[in-house]
Amino acid sequence: MGGKLAESVVVLLSGGIDSTACISYYKTQGLTVRGLFVDYGQAAAASEHKSASDVASHYGIPLDRVVVTSEMCFSDGEIPGRNAFLVFCALMNYPDFNGILSLGIHSGTQYYDCSKPFVLDTNRILAGYRVGMVTLDAPFLEWTKSMIYAYCRQEDVPIGLTYSCEKCSNKPCGVCKSCLDRSALDGTL
Repeated sequence: MGGKLAESVVVLLSGGIDSTACISYYKTQGLTVRGLFVDYGQAAAASEHKSASDVASHYGIPLDRVVVTSEMCFSDGEIPGRNAFLVFCALMNYPDFNGILSLGIHSGTQYYDCSKPFVLDTNRILAGYRVGMVTLDAPFLEWTKSMIYAYCRQEDVPIGLTYSCEKCSNKPCGVCKSCLDRSALDGTL
C-alpha cells in the first residue's frame, strides 16, 4: 500500500506468525492496532484463539472475536474464499471503522486469496462499500515466509506465542503444510 497509512489498523489475527508480524509492523509505525480473531469452525480454532489472545496481550492491543457457526467442518489446505470471508467479517464487525484491514498473506503460495490481484480486487469492493475509508493492506505480500520469519527474529516478534497447525486444536500435528512450513523455519512445531 503506497502513501501515508491510516492511523487505525485491524489485523485479522489468526495467532500465526504472519498476522503476528503484521501487528509488529504497524505498531513500529506508531499506528493504533487491534486484532480480530474469526472462529469460522476451523479445526484449530481453540489453539489459534489462545495464541491470538496471548499475542494481543503481549502487544497490549484489544482483541475482538467473531464466531460463525456452520455445519461445515474446515480442516487443512486451501479453503476457497477464506481470506475474503475474514475481510468481510471485519467490515461487518466494525461498521464505522475507518482505516486499514490487514492480512498476513505472503508470496510463495498458489492461492488466489494470497495474491496481489486478490488485494486489488478486494480493495475495489471495499471502496464500493466505504468509499475509500477502509482499505485492505498486506504488508508482506511480496515477502516469502522465510523473509517474514527473519523480520520476526530481527524485531523480537514473540514467535513462541504463535500457533501454526491447521489440523489440531490441542497440539501441532506435525504433518500439515503449516506445521511443515514452521518446522522448516525454526525446527519447532
